[in-house]
Amino acid sequence: MSRPGHTVMPDLLSRIAQEYGTPAYVYELAAVSAAAAMLTADLPAPSGLMYSLKANPHPAVVGRLVTGGNGAEVSSPGELAAALDAGCPPEKIMYTGPGKDFQHLVGALTAGVRCFSVESLVDRDRLADACHMLGVHAEYLVRLNTPRGSARGALRMTGRPTAFGTDLANRQEIAALLRARGRVRPVGTHTFSATNVDEPAALLQEFRSALAAVRTVCGAAEFAPRLLALGGGFPAPMARPGALARHPDLAAGLKSELDTAFPGWRRGRPHILFESGRYLTATAGTLLTRILDVKASGGRTFVVLDAGVHVLGGMTGLGRLMAPSAQPFTVGGSGAGEETAVTLAGPLCTPLDVLNASARLVDPRPGQLLAVPNTGAYGPTASLLGFLSHTGPVEVVVEGARIHSARRLVISSEKVAPLV
Repeated sequence: MSRPGHTVMPDLLSRIAQEYGTPAYVYELAAVSAAAAMLTADLPAPSGLMYSLKANPHPAVVGRLVTGGNGAEVSSPGELAAALDAGCPPEKIMYTGPGKDFQHLVGALTAGVRCFSVESLVDRDRLADACHMLGVHAEYLVRLNTPRGSARGALRMTGRPTAFGTDLANRQEIAALLRARGRVRPVGTHTFSATNVDEPAALLQEFRSALAAVRTVCGAAEFAPRLLALGGGFPAPMARPGALARHPDLAAGLKSELDTAFPGWRRGRPHILFESGRYLTATAGTLLTRILDVKASGGRTFVVLDAGVHVLGGMTGLGRLMAPSAQPFTVGGSGAGEETAVTLAGPLCTPLDVLNASARLVDPRPGQLLAVPNTGAYGPTASLLGFLSHTGPVEVVVEGARIHSARRLVISSEKVAPLV
């Protein structure tokens, strides 16, 4: 496959492979900034944007996004530490997730986080107990399981039976959640319907459906929210050529809905927040890998790479293990010549290690350097890094022609003492 319009030049990719080896992820910081600017321009103003660290917690990526004024959405102590280390003020962090451990809440509160998304009465009460123990106050959003707004999305978070949020049918629980308890008080709602909604009209409909549900819930409880976190679902190409989609009708469509449901939003009452991980980082990443072997079997050509599902998105929830579709291009090649249909296999000792069962390459040969575009989201940390104990990929950060930093994720074990 010929090289797509990519920000990292082939000579720099070749240099990185030579100096740091493969497999290697290359993150272009300028592409991160460009994605944030595009998404911000497509959102209704005034509103805020949070970066979801689950997409890519690399310190340089997080730092570029949070120092640009965005907040951070985190759901673990590790993500919290990454956001804080990258310079995100604790008051701009929202701690989310359906299973918050008491000690995790204590750690977040101790670090200065004061905004949480709670999923249930148990979750809210655990936060209240942590605040009581520390003698601090906190605010929270009530996460709702809202109806689906469309049939799109790679992975549905709500609109079905799920561990996320409180069902709208549980009116008594929602009413209780919209009342303060002890040192914690509700300030709004949190919704997130689906990930990677690949049609702009469908994405707008997801937001409209969520807003309608929020308006109904707040009206029934006579609750005036100060903050509405409307989630995301902004799509991006994954491990294949492509550009970020723009959403020119999103701002106008949401402004109309917000004017009807919450007419004070233009004055910040309530303040509107969106969140994104995939859109902000996917197109900033390139995975470099070398061909280890080319072999024929049963009439098919197998290209064995040094990158497999231990490196590239081995999570079945992302749909990239069960339905792999990586589409690399040859680094330094002209792209001219006849393409060969191949199966891209990784180096792992399992037949499941396949990155694409029907890729096409021009004259694949052992030693060739390939690049898989649009791999800045859900890469190393969403992969099977521990499986078969292979060395993890290098992560190289670049800006323009300059190499910013290089590091490697390492899995290690340590002795653990009893908790009591």
